[in-house]
Order: sequence, then C-alpha cells, then structure tokens
Amino acid sequence: SGFLANCVTARRSPVTATSRDEVGELARTFERMRGQLAEVDRQRRALIANVSHELRTPLAVLRARFENIADGVEPMDPSAVAASLAEIERLGLLVERVLDLSRLESGASPLHRERVEVADLVADATRDLHVAGEPVAVTVDITPGLFIDGDRTRLHQVVQNLADNAVRHGGGRCTVTAVPLDDRVLLTVSDRGPGIPAPERERVLERFYRLDSARGAGGTGLGLAIVTEIVELHGGTIQIHDHPPRGCRVSVSLPSEETDVP
Repeated sequence: SGFLANCVTARRSPVTATSRDEVGELARTFERMRGQLAEVDRQRRALIANVSHELRTPLAVLRARFENIADGVEPMDPSAVAASLAEIERLGLLVERVLDLSRLESGASPLHRERVEVADLVADATRDLHVAGEPVAVTVDITPGLFIDGDRTRLHQVVQNLADNAVRHGGGRCTVTAVPLDDRVLLTVSDRGPGIPAPERERVLERFYRLDSARGAGGTGLGLAIVTEIVELHGGTIQIHDHPPRGCRVSVSLPSEETDVP
C-alpha cells in the first residue's frame, strides 16, 4: 500500500530518463505507470462529475414539483404524477446503467457463453421497441444460419441499445442486418436520422457524451458506452459510418461461433 501511495503522489511529478541501462528503463516504466495512474484518476473524476450532473437535474425537478404540491401551488393532477414517474424512471435507468458499466469494466460481470442464433437474438431484442409509447418500424434482414459464441443476455443489450438509439433518432424506424464476413458476423443497425458528424463518432461511444441534437431525445448517455464494452469483451469491434443519403450506420463485428476468443 505504501508503494501505491507513493505512485499516486508521484503522478504529478514527471520522471525523466536519459540513460539506456536498467535504471533508465526502470525510470521509463515508472513514468508510464504515472501516466496510467493520472488517466485513471482523470476518468474517476470525470465519472463522478458526470453522474452528479445527471442526477442533479431530475432530482431538482422532482423536488420543485413536490414542494409546489405540498405548498398548494400546484395540484396533484394525473399529469404531474406522470411527469414525476417519468423522472423517477430516468433516475432508475441512469443508476442501473452506471452500475452495469462499472461491473463490466471491473470484470465483475463475466460472460456466460453459449451458441446464440443471430436471427432469434435480433427478433427478441427488437420486439418491444417503442418511441413515446408508439410502436416502431424495424426492418430485419438476417442471413440464415448465423451463430455467435457469446453471452446471449449481453448481446441482447447490444442489439436493443443500438436499435433503441436508431428509432429514437431516426424517426421511429430502423434497419437491422447481419451477414457473415470471413470468420465473423457483421451486425449493422441503420437509421434515417440526422446522422453523427465524423469528428464526434468516437466521442459518442464515451460515457455520458451526447450530441447537442440528441439531448432532447431522452437517454442516459451510457447506452453506447455499454455496447462498446460488451462488444470488446466478446473480442469484437464497433464502428460508426454515414448511411447515405441520410442517417447513421453502426456496424458491430463479432466472432462467429467457430472462432476461439481469448
């Protein structure tokens, strides 16, 4: 513990190394550790700040509303109750997703692999999608006989989160396709929404990052971060592209059933 404490203290003081012997290599290794500790600390501070901000807004709304009701300024009508329930549900979803992401990143939620049929997975994940209580139009085109060796529950999250994003930002409709690609399965979710500017396509995969145009569409800013973590745990990759003539296309490449994943 004393060594770690010294490392944390030293993260603010760069270590310079000019020699090429063992002492110099040790200094360079220590400097890399210092940089890694500084990045972990930065991420921790950013997470705390983001969670605090995301919790503060709905809590302030709920507090003001119930204070008004208690003071008799605002009646306890069905619309006020419905609005309060919506804020409570958003808080619950936020807390659930923060905990889920934390478990994934810490390795406390191991994958339970099994033979997952892609067509069946997509059908289950898109069956209950809706926007503002209204059903959505999901077009599915899956090559028959595709299987993934993965955690069905986690892969369900991937498809559901991507499809939910697509229908919310794409006018209530999206397209889900899956095709074989060498020893992998290429799963693609496309929409006809405003798209994502190229400079921001990496950032939307980060925790809590949301486009300005998407802030009024709900969500927690964690869905794509969770998708990215799950995909990478499966040995896969995720990419965001344009979907001409208008829209966004998110492609997830996952090892097929026969591929060994470390």
